[in-house]
Amino acid sequence: MTLSTQFMTMLAMVGMGLFFGISLDTYQFFLKRAERKRIIVFFHDLLFWVLQALLMFYVLFLVNQGEIRIYLVLALLLGFATYQALLKSIYLSFLKLIISLSVRFYQLTVKLVVNLIYKPIKTLILFLVSVVIFLLKGLMALVNGVIRVLRFILKVVLLPLKWLLSLIWLVLPKKVKLNVDKYSGKLAGYYTMIKKYVKEWIKNRKKQ
Repeated sequence: MTLSTQFMTMLAMVGMGLFFGISLDTYQFFLKRAERKRIIVFFHDLLFWVLQALLMFYVLFLVNQGEIRIYLVLALLLGFATYQALLKSIYLSFLKLIISLSVRFYQLTVKLVVNLIYKPIKTLILFLVSVVIFLLKGLMALVNGVIRVLRFILKVVLLPLKWLLSLIWLVLPKKVKLNVDKYSGKLAGYYTMIKKYVKEWIKNRKKQ
């Protein structure tokens, strides 16, 4: 392995040490161990360390075909120690700032969507529903008014006819009255019989 390759490998391992420190703090920040069950924390930790190891060996394979030397481990520790000593507080402050800005951006986006899209659409729908209900109520009131007017007209028109028929009934001979009563009774009997038959037919259809 040439000197340039060794130098590039050492720089890569120092960089990986820095990256490992950043990844570890980011992982710890979002994991919140106290709020998680132990089994979940265990599997998360296992997955994190496996991914870190695979990534480091992949970078090592790219720069020197995967050869492992003791000074590469020291370079890795140097990068991690450099991060812990110089960059950790800066990175955590930056991470918190990014998260805070992201949360504020999300809240602002939600407010804009609610105030500019949701509320206007909701107001428009409520207005249209109110207009439809108002029109329906007005139509029902108009229909009821027309029905009342028609009833009044029918009463006015039929009242003289009723009086006329009452007078005619009074002057009819008794024999005619008896015949009328007789046929009226028969018609009432036919109506009752038909009504009873229809009820029984409906009842039998429901049982089927």
